[in-house]
Amino acid sequence: MTCDCNSLGRWPVMTRRAALAGAVGMGLAAMAPAAAFAGGHCEALLLTCMDFRLGNEVTAYMDARGLRDKYDHVILAGASLGAQNDKFPAWKDVFMTHIDLAVQLHEVHRVIILDHRDCGAYKLVLGEAAVKDPETELRSHVAQLYAVRSAILTKHPHMEVEIGLMALDGKVMQIV
Repeated sequence: MTCDCNSLGRWPVMTRRAALAGAVGMGLAAMAPAAAFAGGHCEALLLTCMDFRLGNEVTAYMDARGLRDKYDHVILAGASLGAQNDKFPAWKDVFMTHIDLAVQLHEVHRVIILDHRDCGAYKLVLGEAAVKDPETELRSHVAQLYAVRSAILTKHPHMEVEIGLMALDGKVMQIV
């Protein structure tokens, strides 16, 4: 596992891959002190796709928004599609339970959902026709993002829900 300590003497900074490898190899409890698992406040819950190509871009986007170390992160294949689809309906329950827990444990008041272009899950679950060209792909993502936002607001009307679509270069189009 590789990590670098920053000059302020804080926790070592490491890649997600290194953190996961350490968690698997050493057990999650060895990764942080017990206080790190306690409740507290964070700004948001972030939902993204599992696509390995965008891990650094997602982190850079959240850091640029001033949210470094201020959000919980849920990863589902397809992001919004993973949170609501007919092929894997249990995933919606998992996602909504994560929101419930984030509200209870970390006082989360905002959900940020980031889909991304060229998503393999969209191709597999919705079919090639749903993403056949950039405009059709955009319409498919927007429809799915709206559906998940509506489901969240039905259960948590107080919640702020931001939705966006990330390009493969890391630029995010905010969907209103």
